[in-house]
Amino acid sequence: MAYEQILLEKDGPAAIITLNRPEKLNAFTAQLGQELADAVYACDADDEVRGIILTGAGRHFCAGADISDGADAFDTKSGTGAKNFGASEPGKKRDGAGFIGALYNCRKPVIAAFNGAAVGVGLTLALPTDIKIASEKAKFGFVFAQRGLPPEAGSAWFLPQLVGLPQALRWCMTGRVFDAEEALAGGLISEIHPPEELLPAAKRIVDEIARNTAPVSVALVRQLLWRFGPTGDPFELLKVDGQFALTLGSSPDVKEGVGSFLEKRAPNFPGKISTDMPEGYPWWERT
Repeated sequence: MAYEQILLEKDGPAAIITLNRPEKLNAFTAQLGQELADAVYACDADDEVRGIILTGAGRHFCAGADISDGADAFDTKSGTGAKNFGASEPGKKRDGAGFIGALYNCRKPVIAAFNGAAVGVGLTLALPTDIKIASEKAKFGFVFAQRGLPPEAGSAWFLPQLVGLPQALRWCMTGRVFDAEEALAGGLISEIHPPEELLPAAKRIVDEIARNTAPVSVALVRQLLWRFGPTGDPFELLKVDGQFALTLGSSPDVKEGVGSFLEKRAPNFPGKISTDMPEGYPWWERT
């Protein structure tokens, strides 16, 4: 797929996806969402990619939906909103997966590097990422209630998992924009960096993962934590993780992990996500 509204490049073990509409503050359109989903799937299938970095071109990450058409920007029935959000066929409901499904189902760690404003869908599109870091100049806002809309892109599920229900309610009910320090205190992001140090910091995270961990193991970590973290008890998880532990115990990856530890050397894990995911994965009906 040829991309017009994003960039995809590889830098060592990292794949960098850049939202690339800087003249529009990287405002979201249906095309951008489709391209983002395609790029995530491409990275997921590439064994050379150990981590994905999601960031924005220019001064901002994504300033929300493209509302350059004015009051009709969200009107997908009679206005111009169809081009921004995609119109469903008459009588057909959208499944809502799209780029959110691509990110949620991904087997690679995804780091959001918020280089500037991330507002509305420009913020909720990044909630399924695993590690979130920000520039000192970043701003955040779940502004939907100020536009007469409900939270979207699955954010009513993702946000409470990340920051807790009271904080999620406060941010979403007021709809106000807040700075990186408040985002850090509220648990939305884990690090703040000067603007010029943001992308190098994201690359260091990917490098650390690539140097020290097994790709298959990280893929399982990601899906086990996302899918079972919100559940009320551990019993369904025990059925899944116990079987994986038994299956992988004799794998070349585990032998290499133990051997490299005992020999005090860097590991060289042979397992590949494309060919060596254990039996029983995925254990859910994949969207």
